[in-house]
Amino acid sequence: MNNLDFINWQTFKNELLKNPELHLQFQYAENKLVDVSYHITEIKQAPIVSVDCGGIMNTWTEIIVQLWEPEKRDSNREMKVSKVLSIIAIVEKALPLNPLGTVKIEFGNSQFDTRQMYPAAFTVAEDNLVINLSPDFVQCKAIERGGSCGTNEQGEECCAPVTEKKKVQLVELTTLSANSCAPGSGCC
Repeated sequence: MNNLDFINWQTFKNELLKNPELHLQFQYAENKLVDVSYHITEIKQAPIVSVDCGGIMNTWTEIIVQLWEPEKRDSNREMKVSKVLSIIAIVEKALPLNPLGTVKIEFGNSQFDTRQMYPAAFTVAEDNLVINLSPDFVQCKAIERGGSCGTNEQGEECCAPVTEKKKVQLVELTTLSANSCAPGSGCC
């Protein structure tokens, strides 16, 4: 499992609030930055409800910030963090965003297929706030819980931890004595 610590929406906003006068850059690969003329086209809130291969329901919320590079550069400098914060304020007026939602940045261009990435680190470099992005990944929640993935040959769920069966000790019964009850004797 990739052990990336996910950044929630409140933490993401707090990092931006610390640096309103800096220019915001996104690094999507080693030495690759989103073009300076990027736009934030939308901010989505996606409530996720899923059932994993072990039959366990999972729920969480994602806050997805979508970036777009115009075909023709329309700016020579990245937007300032203060402008990003004003976009966030407009969005949050119409759509209250879950402060605990996991943040993802959605981006792609002609040399990089569109995908969702996690903000992994915030770095101040001169007059820039650079958000380093880490790729999304696939995981098996059943294995993460200590089980195995899928079902066994009989179609039974095998992702839950195995519960140990209680052992019962068999005792030899002796024949009834004269002081014991017999069916129909009325002693009981």
